[in-house]
Amino acid sequence: MTLLLGPPSSGKSTLMRALTGKLDKSLKVSGSITYCGHAFSEFYPERTSAYVSQYDLHNAEMTVRETLDFSRRCLGIGARYDMLAELTSREREAGINPDPEIDAYMKATAVQGHETNIITDLTLKVLGLDICADNIVGDEMTRGISGGQKKRVTTGEMLTGPARALFMDEISTGLDSSSTFQIVKYVRQLVHVMNDTVMISLLQPPPETYNLFDDIILLSEGYIVYHGPRENILEFFESAGFRCPERKGVADFLQEVTSKKDQQQYWYLDQEQYRYVPVLEFAEHYKSFHVGQQMLEELKIPFEKSKTHPAALTMSKYGQSSWESFKAVMSREQLLMKRNSFIYIFKVSQLILLGLMAMTVFLRTEMPHGQISDGAKFFGALTFSLITILFNGFAELQLTIKILPTFYKQRDFLFFPSWTFGLANIILKVPVSFVEAGVWVVLTYYVMGFAPSAGRFFRQLLAFFVTHQMAMALFRFLGAILKSMVVANTFGMFVQLIIFIFGGFIIPRGDIRPWWIWAYWASPMMYSQNAISVNEFLASRWATPNNDPTIDAPTVGKAILKSRGLFTGDWGFWLSIGAVIGFTILFNILYLLALTYLSPSSRSNALVSDKENESGTNKEQMSEASVSSTMPSSIPMVSTGAKEATNKPAQSRTTLPFQPLSLSFNHINYWVDMPAEMKEQGFTESRLQLLSDISGAFRPGVLTALVGVSGAGKTTLMDVLAGRKTSGAIEGSITLSGYPKKQETFARISGYCEQIDIHSPNVTVYESILYSAWLRLSSDVDDATRKMFVEEVMTLVELDVLRNAMVGLPGVDGLSTEQRKRLTIAVELVANPSIIFMDEPTSGLDARAAAIVMRTVRNTVNTGRTVVCTIHQPSIDIFESFDELLLLKRGGRVIYAGELGRHCDKLVEYFEKFQVWLRSQKDIILQHGCWKLAPL
Repeated sequence: MTLLLGPPSSGKSTLMRALTGKLDKSLKVSGSITYCGHAFSEFYPERTSAYVSQYDLHNAEMTVRETLDFSRRCLGIGARYDMLAELTSREREAGINPDPEIDAYMKATAVQGHETNIITDLTLKVLGLDICADNIVGDEMTRGISGGQKKRVTTGEMLTGPARALFMDEISTGLDSSSTFQIVKYVRQLVHVMNDTVMISLLQPPPETYNLFDDIILLSEGYIVYHGPRENILEFFESAGFRCPERKGVADFLQEVTSKKDQQQYWYLDQEQYRYVPVLEFAEHYKSFHVGQQMLEELKIPFEKSKTHPAALTMSKYGQSSWESFKAVMSREQLLMKRNSFIYIFKVSQLILLGLMAMTVFLRTEMPHGQISDGAKFFGALTFSLITILFNGFAELQLTIKILPTFYKQRDFLFFPSWTFGLANIILKVPVSFVEAGVWVVLTYYVMGFAPSAGRFFRQLLAFFVTHQMAMALFRFLGAILKSMVVANTFGMFVQLIIFIFGGFIIPRGDIRPWWIWAYWASPMMYSQNAISVNEFLASRWATPNNDPTIDAPTVGKAILKSRGLFTGDWGFWLSIGAVIGFTILFNILYLLALTYLSPSSRSNALVSDKENESGTNKEQMSEASVSSTMPSSIPMVSTGAKEATNKPAQSRTTLPFQPLSLSFNHINYWVDMPAEMKEQGFTESRLQLLSDISGAFRPGVLTALVGVSGAGKTTLMDVLAGRKTSGAIEGSITLSGYPKKQETFARISGYCEQIDIHSPNVTVYESILYSAWLRLSSDVDDATRKMFVEEVMTLVELDVLRNAMVGLPGVDGLSTEQRKRLTIAVELVANPSIIFMDEPTSGLDARAAAIVMRTVRNTVNTGRTVVCTIHQPSIDIFESFDELLLLKRGGRVIYAGELGRHCDKLVEYFEKFQVWLRSQKDIILQHGCWKLAPL
């Protein structure tokens, strides 16, 4: 089992994607990659290996169990059935009676195509997801599972498949140290028992997790600095003149030793003067190191293809047949439609409301017929109905774009053929078109006074049905090719405008210029307009003779049609219906092609809009790598002596004054209604207690860490204290500097940094912070003072060099994760709060980026504010930057509340009273993460 380490932008994800055959085909790649001596062209590397992405892309409406069941069903069972058949045959020949439980397990794992499977239950249990198995995953707009649980779902998707080579990219984001340790320990057992191949990239691995690995790959600036046994890596760097300090995690040391800013502190050759050792020099030194020499010698010996087991490499592109894939996707899309039923109910309700309004405007008693002048009202009513049906299909644009990121991930991982997803969406929307078109026609047809013939009624229903199908197909196609909500909405409205202008209502065919007539014939709305107009005006009640000599038509109905340049024969209806169906088929085919061949939006780094940043001190690249390499990772510490001398450290001078406040809470209890899933499992209580008798205090100028395993109630406690809980029952008292807390005033003097960084993507960093200041600072603060305070906050959080960088979209472009986290803190700081809550500010960051964020947090504390942070996997440096600790166990109970002390001595002393200690003082300090969470 191999651990992949490296600073940001060193190429870890790119290397993993290259090894799994998932690199963009347009990229130039040199060299060769083989599996058991076989090149990529000889098998399907995407299915032989499994790549666990660092991005959590899931269908928000599905539960955890449903998500894993779907991935297991799509990935298939691989060679499990063949292995079972071979094992059964050999047992029969040897006369062996298998253990009943093991036999039942193996047979259950070899079952193909079922919606539920024991593999799903096993994966849920191993990843600790069984407690939230029936909760929806959720997203930014839908409350679901936590970020750490979402990361485990991403890992579980791949573990349910049969792949024997796992490449797991930053799987520990949002997980506590204990959960990370347990997951990696399980994967280690797979490696050693099942002979699997695994490479895992971790951001901040705690020492116990680091020690589980066999090999280490250290990557920096795209070069492999070291690849070999874990036991030899410190020896390698010592041979180059660098030594890991005694109180330093090895993983943190490896992240920093190649950095220009951090390297010098690890130089230990006192007799020689330090000089910066670049990455290339480390890479060359590795080749002469005995581990490197042995590695090169092994690579010279090719693997014999004849020794490859037939089941080792996957020769089929998908895990099941096309029909089974289609059934799986179809059932998943049906489930999503059911979960999104509110959207379709809302669309039908909107149609009913518009129909009622239209019926009062075009009321039957006010709609005479028989004369050419009477046709204008009917023509207007028909056009209004047509426009309503067309606009009703516009929602398909947003629905398509929303599901594209998850689709692209599953398509590229060969979950299913692209056409199965597209065809399932097309088929399932047919009943939607029928219902919505039917509701409109049933409501409006006779009330508006259209031709009373039943045949005409059903022909109009058919016309609106195919028009609605065409509109949905058009906007599905636009969503699939544009992929951006902003661009798609803008372009979609433009397309609707063009279709409407050349639809035959605003400009009749005879008035269109010859060079634009092609647009008239290319407009789908024109054919729909012809169909419903021919259906109405060729009815018997419009068959009275035409008395207008200027129009050459025998009847009033045909005269009305001819005056608008429409078809005048009954054949025009069926021709138009056929044309609209043709457009529907065309748009659906283009939609399927877009799903099959287009790639997701590419990712890029922060964009700087101001050219002046290219000179002077602002000339640095606004990328994750450069920010990490130009900022030292040390965190300002507050000495224990200073803390003991005074309860409030000296405040830094700020442009806007604020009142330092302490927050104390006594006997806090919090209950929610018992979830229905837990009632089904036999729980008889009516309420579920999430927080149990929690007491404590947060003080100005003191940085408090809120720590606990997943599900311990860290975020819940912060939400209760911040007044963000809108449901459930809360007991206990909360006071603010001795006064009872009132939420109306507390909201004005507190800030809350969410775990998910949500910002407007199309503005700069400075504009984001300034906009927050405009909205949240008091109106008596003048503009000059406001801008001065914004500049002060940007300097405090070290965003001044990024002031003109575009924020961008997470994982797509713009700021890096660590930069977004600092922007989130800045947006809250410009409200000038006295108390700030931060939910996992270091989650998703490597040790260096986390150190930069924690330096920002420490600078905030030094201004005299009260700051509380939840943390999951802190390094020893980050953990010791906190002053106090509130430690919770699962069930929302307090284990420890108080000062940490120098080198965490007070925390260690407390736990030693309960005979909880490790082998040495060094182990207690370095392994604090797993140690303090494991006994919970």
